[in-house]
Amino acid sequence: MDVAWLAVAQSLGASLFFALGIQFLSLGLRHGDARTGTLIDIATTAAFYWLLSPLFLKTEYFTSAGFLIFVAVGLFRPVISANLALEAVRRLGPTLTSTLTSTTPLFAAVFGILLLGESVTMAIVLGTVAVVLGTALPTAGGKAARPWPIWALVFPLGAAGLRSIAHVLIRMGLAFAPEPLFAGLVAYSVSCLMALAVQGWRGELRRVNWANPGLLWFVAAGIVHGLAVWVMNAALATTPVSIVVPLVSTTPLFTLLLGLVLFHKEAITWRQVTMVVMVVAGVILIAVGR
Repeated sequence: MDVAWLAVAQSLGASLFFALGIQFLSLGLRHGDARTGTLIDIATTAAFYWLLSPLFLKTEYFTSAGFLIFVAVGLFRPVISANLALEAVRRLGPTLTSTLTSTTPLFAAVFGILLLGESVTMAIVLGTVAVVLGTALPTAGGKAARPWPIWALVFPLGAAGLRSIAHVLIRMGLAFAPEPLFAGLVAYSVSCLMALAVQGWRGELRRVNWANPGLLWFVAAGIVHGLAVWVMNAALATTPVSIVVPLVSTTPLFTLLLGLVLFHKEAITWRQVTMVVMVVAGVILIAVGR
């Protein structure tokens, strides 16, 4: 397969895995709180990479500039970006949070141009806009449950911005340590240690019923998220951020389809049908306009 088309397939594959992870997280939240779920999710992904490490790990990776870049990513992604998103849901509600965090591809395009010198075609611009608007459509138009201060927008937009910066840094780091699994291993290990330290200091770990079998859904989410980040990083190793991130951001489309086909949790609405049309059109534009 041509490298460019392989990257498209990898990006969409990552989107599918992220969507499956969302479904598993949703099942896990019936048995545990969001912060515990986030910790288990991150820790499982880190453990998944360490189990695979004999297959890819080289000692020279740890002395490369890529290692330091991946450490920097782990300081905020996923641990801080995930908690910003949780705080956004608490303050603004899930509807507005989902809409605002769908701006991630726009941030990614800007950072890709400014930091990596990437160029974009008009087809990629139009495709990115179609994906952003399409993924935001199902949650647009909702009413806020209570008033919120304007500064609270920093939480969802901060989450979107940090995710975008992480994608750019990962692409930079892969130029020095060209192993997608190593990038995930370092970033998630750092984030896991940070999450353990913070939640241990707050005493949250002592309050968790670790014998609850429902928490295994968070473990399942961590495994598929490990696969998602792996193939996404593989795409970033060969393809500009401005192409990969919009394709990965089609996750709501796959979440809808999985909800319909496997989990039987979704009912089709006109907004969702429109989302499918817009996202598919956006993907086609990005794929052929790269």
